[in-house]
Amino acid sequence: MGSMAIVLVLVVHLVLRPCVFVDAKTTYIVRMKHHALPSEYPTHHHWYSAHLQTLSSSATSDSILYAYTSAYNGFAASLNPEEAQLLRQSDSILGVYEDSVYNLHTTRTPGFLGLNSNFGFWEGHNTQDLHQASHDVIIGVIDTGIWPESMSFDDTGMPEIPSRWCGECESGPDFHPSLCNKKLIGARSFSKGYQMASNDGYFGNPRENQSPRDQDGHGTHTASTAAGSHVANASLLGYARGIARGMAPQARVAAYKTCWSTGCFGSDILAGMDRALSDGVDVLSLSLGGGSAPYYQDTIAIGAFAAMENGVFVSCSAGNSGPNLASLVNVAPWIMTVGAGTLDRDFPAYVQLGNGKRFTGVSLYSGQGMNKPVGLVYNEGSNTSSNMCLPGSLDPELVKGKVVVCDRGINARAEKGGVVRDAGGFGMILANTAANGEKLVADSHLLPAVAVGRITGDMIRHYVRSVSKPTALLSFGGTVMNVRPSPVVAAFSSRGPNLVTPQILKPDVIGPGVNILAAWSESIGPTGLDSDKRKTQFNIMSGTSMSCPHISGLAALMKAAHPKWSPSAIKSALMTTAYTLDNTNSSLRDAAGGAFSNPWGHGAGHVDPHKALSPGLLYDISIDDYLAFLCSLDYGIDHVRAIVKQSNVTCSRKFADPGQLNYPTFSVVFGGKRVVQYTREVTNVGAAGSVYEVATTAPLAVEVMVKPSKLVFTKVGEKKMYTVTFMTSGDAALTARYGFGSIVWSNDLHEVRSPVAFTWTRL
Repeated sequence: MGSMAIVLVLVVHLVLRPCVFVDAKTTYIVRMKHHALPSEYPTHHHWYSAHLQTLSSSATSDSILYAYTSAYNGFAASLNPEEAQLLRQSDSILGVYEDSVYNLHTTRTPGFLGLNSNFGFWEGHNTQDLHQASHDVIIGVIDTGIWPESMSFDDTGMPEIPSRWCGECESGPDFHPSLCNKKLIGARSFSKGYQMASNDGYFGNPRENQSPRDQDGHGTHTASTAAGSHVANASLLGYARGIARGMAPQARVAAYKTCWSTGCFGSDILAGMDRALSDGVDVLSLSLGGGSAPYYQDTIAIGAFAAMENGVFVSCSAGNSGPNLASLVNVAPWIMTVGAGTLDRDFPAYVQLGNGKRFTGVSLYSGQGMNKPVGLVYNEGSNTSSNMCLPGSLDPELVKGKVVVCDRGINARAEKGGVVRDAGGFGMILANTAANGEKLVADSHLLPAVAVGRITGDMIRHYVRSVSKPTALLSFGGTVMNVRPSPVVAAFSSRGPNLVTPQILKPDVIGPGVNILAAWSESIGPTGLDSDKRKTQFNIMSGTSMSCPHISGLAALMKAAHPKWSPSAIKSALMTTAYTLDNTNSSLRDAAGGAFSNPWGHGAGHVDPHKALSPGLLYDISIDDYLAFLCSLDYGIDHVRAIVKQSNVTCSRKFADPGQLNYPTFSVVFGGKRVVQYTREVTNVGAAGSVYEVATTAPLAVEVMVKPSKLVFTKVGEKKMYTVTFMTSGDAALTARYGFGSIVWSNDLHEVRSPVAFTWTRL
């Protein structure tokens, strides 16, 4: 999740100066008919520039910010609205879209996932060949940059950089190319879209330079989670002490800084993806996202499609807008959409009230605790800024030496503690309101502080109101292991259904995303507050930003083990082997309310690297299949061509239903239909002579029929098709809105599981 306050959802506000002039310019991303390059122009960039100048006298070669080549056929330019409209009328243009801003979605995990601590592979598969193969896998991280001095990017013992690598280490005011090495093999920055949005061409944050250096911490955290080297005795000020390492510690890292103080702009993100593909990355990791736009208007979806065409696996965070339904981002089927779950590690903290009641919350406070109760105050009333603990809202005479109850919301959680401290308060209870429910995230507070859920918060508020001299004692439990149940779906993790294409079930999987220890930028304190002068090499953060690079690293391991597998094959293996039972052997639960989770929360389940290495069957998807999928969405042909880089694309083949895509999961939208039928093709990657039988589950209102019910494979690599028919009763829509089931192909060695979501009415 984002660092500037380690907030549950890092909301990056786009700060724009008021538009004074009618011809004020902004950034537009332009999709060109790439194959229509006239012969008189030596490059596409020359053509783009000349094309602009023929349309407007104010357009110059400097108007072009980026000319994309690998991820996109087109360019980003600084234009006024009239120029953009003229471009839309040109026969050479497929689309013109205004630049958009994306938000950051901001160690125990290798052991929790069952990874071998020596090689980064699975027990029983840690051969020297696999160990060497992982050195050739390159993970590109699109984020806030990198802190290269971190020990997580130490290259001791690593062989020479693969000769196919075409990237570089960019020079900047605070970044020398020599900071890269055999581990961190590339570092670049892209800021033209950000500078254009600032209207003055200058960086708005005095700490920022046009360089790959990470002044925020988020990018360093995600990169080290994916592929950080082993670092002994790592911790956040004593919390979560142990060996820190990424999921693929032998893989290479290339950092692409596209996120700045006011956000991550689509033109810069696309430039980073474009360069990453040209450089030669194998995996792209993006812990950021925007809204739910059609794919032809979604910068990340377009760049990810080009990556898929080039055999590059793309992992993206699902978003931190849970537990609200239909809150997902990055839902394109060629993207691995990753939600967040908890670890079996926690950081408990306690509130002891004067009435003897004791409540449990969470905290990463590392200073001196309290040895006796002190007064407790809650500043509710007409001045809501006081109960929210907004800057300057607290009366020092009322709070001096006391513990202050602060309602969560509006300003950053750690900032509230700073407000209490500055007013003379001794400690803080950060209490959730109805808007936050029971969602808890541990923070490295500047004073003794405990975060509690809404129910506990309400009891504490009631106690303060009901006694004349309320008191509280705060204490801290440190690091607790083997927490049960775990994993649990994080309350903040965004949920389905998928609003862009309801026939594709999202998220795909969940991975560790709560209280994750990873490397940190030493230019900023662990809370991200300017007043936080502490420096730490590691930080603990939560968000789908943290779960995304876990899957990126696992995909790198999968690619090392199966270099010929396509991105969709790797994705299928991770999805169909995911588990849905926690460490108490119960169905996965949802932290938002404690009830059982469902596939709209956890997708196919929690990733299981052990089983993913040998999934038995794969659901593979070709580029032509994705094209047929896009053509089934009723997009105009120009919209399809805005996504697909191939020239002369037609929709001669399209699915009758988008759900016909050979996806590893099912999302059945009945609407006014009683019968929905899909066909799937599976590839045998297990043993020759494998036989699989099917089992299904569904709500009472649905009948599921699979033909054939048995798949017999005589050889490895053989493909078989099956058809599944979903039939609902006529009055089901009157009694149900949605439900869930599964289709499982199994034999003695493998269980290939596909969750199914059923929807009768639009939510």
